[in-house]
Amino acid sequence: MYVIAHLSDPHLDGSAEPRSRLRRITAYLAAYTRPVDVVLVTGDLADHGLAEEYAEVARELSLDVPVLMLPGNHDVSSPLRAGLTSYVDAPGADHPVHQVRDVGEARFVLVDSTVPGEDHGLLSAETLDWLEKTLSDPHDGPLFLAMHHPPLDLHHPVMDQWKLFDREPLAEVLTGKPITAILTGHVHNAVVTTFAGHQVLGAPGIRSTVPLPFEPPLPTDSPVDPTAHPGLALHVHTPTDPLQTFYRFP
Repeated sequence: MYVIAHLSDPHLDGSAEPRSRLRRITAYLAAYTRPVDVVLVTGDLADHGLAEEYAEVARELSLDVPVLMLPGNHDVSSPLRAGLTSYVDAPGADHPVHQVRDVGEARFVLVDSTVPGEDHGLLSAETLDWLEKTLSDPHDGPLFLAMHHPPLDLHHPVMDQWKLFDREPLAEVLTGKPITAILTGHVHNAVVTTFAGHQVLGAPGIRSTVPLPFEPPLPTDSPVDPTAHPGLALHVHTPTDPLQTFYRFP
C-alpha cells in the first residue's frame, strides 16, 4: 500500500488563521498510526509570493515524510525557489518550476501550470514538449501527474475566469500515457472527474472553500467561504486494485 496525502491551497500569509487551518491538517497527519508515504501540496503555498511567506511554508511543512510542492497562481517562482530549496528541485532559475520526483515506488511529474502575473493557467508549447518527453520515459510503478489548475470548467462565474485555458493540446499529450491519476488544486473543492481518459482528483482548499453557484449564498459577496473545514485527499495505491481516494475534513 502506498498512501499520498494530497493538500492544496494553504495561502499562508503570516497571519494566524491560515496557519492554524494548515496545522489542523498536519496535526491530523502526525496522529496516524502508519505515516503516509508522501505529502503533495498542489500550489498556492503562499498568498502573495513573498519571501517571508515561503519561510513560513518551509517551517509549517517540515514533516517526517517526504513533501513535494508545486506553484499556484498566487506563488512567484523566484522567491519560491529561494525559500523552498529543501522541497523544490527544478531545473532553471525562474519560471516555470517543473519537477520530476521519485518517492519510493511512485513517480510524480509536477507541472507548473501558472502564467506569471495572471490567475488563469496555460501550458506553453515548450511545457507540452517537456511533458511529452517526460511521460514517455519508462517507469515501473505508479505515475502521477500533478499541477495547480485542473483541466475542467467549474461552471462558476468567478473561478472559470481563472481556469486552465487551451486544454486540447494537453489532451493530445496525455492520451494513451500510463498515468495513474492527475492530481490538482486551485478550485478549493474536492473534485473527481476525468480528462483525456485519466482520472482527475482535486484536493479541497485548506484556506477556504468555493461554494458552487447553486449552493446557499454566502453572507458576503466573496466567492470563498473561509469558515468551511479545511480538508485533504488521501490517495491509496495498491498494485492489484484501482486507485482509491478518501476525502477528510479534520
